[in-house]
Amino acid sequence: MTEIRTPRLLLRRWRDDDLAPMTDINADPQVMRWSEEGPSHDPDATAEAIERWEEEWDDEGFGLFAVELLASGELAGFTGLSIPEFLPEALPDPAISWRLGTQFWGQGYASEAAQATLEFALQDRGLDRVISIDRPGNHASANVIRKLGMTLERETAHPVSGHPLHVYAIDLTEYQA
Repeated sequence: MTEIRTPRLLLRRWRDDDLAPMTDINADPQVMRWSEEGPSHDPDATAEAIERWEEEWDDEGFGLFAVELLASGELAGFTGLSIPEFLPEALPDPAISWRLGTQFWGQGYASEAAQATLEFALQDRGLDRVISIDRPGNHASANVIRKLGMTLERETAHPVSGHPLHVYAIDLTEYQA
């Protein structure tokens, strides 16, 4: 089982008891404001998403980690790598992403988890390049991306919604742990 420990977090695979807190996170309109998925109070939809994330681990050797606070054992949300199938122009590069509950915002958890995931991608999994995709105006996400050392590669639009997107990238030669 793949786990990563940071000073304050445990990045781990998903467990059954993660369903309720992740459903709550997905139901929060503030959390989902920048997501194409939109808020959902549906536990079945969250269970299906977790199942897809776990399948990606099996298929790709990476996926989205559950992010747990070491101090309390609370599920804060997710971070990890996924293949952005929705944006063919970004393929085949894996994208790093994160989603945390609002009570965990502003404490550096997203940056800490994303940095550990980037290290995992480039050093442990031997990936040469990682991207991140965000929507203009999502300043918190852009701040995490900046801290990762990623640079803007292109501006594009979501192929379904038409929302503008920024694609950032970093490769192994640019990465400094």
